[in-house]
Amino acid sequence: MFLAGNAAEEAASTFTNFDIFMVIFTVLIVVALVRLLLQRPRKNIFAIGFTTVSLLVFLIADWKMLSGW
Repeated sequence: MFLAGNAAEEAASTFTNFDIFMVIFTVLIVVALVRLLLQRPRKNIFAIGFTTVSLLVFLIADWKMLSGW
């Protein structure tokens, strides 16, 4: 009975320690995008595009990860 109770509790939560790193990386990508957009003399369009695509991928992954909790 005790093992069955623990198995039910563990199956309900899909949280892992890697989830924290995913959220931290997403915040770092947001900071990088803001810094790229605030450059005054010349903007690196390739870096802005690459960072935007990366941010979209990480936001989708974070959304999927959080909906599984």
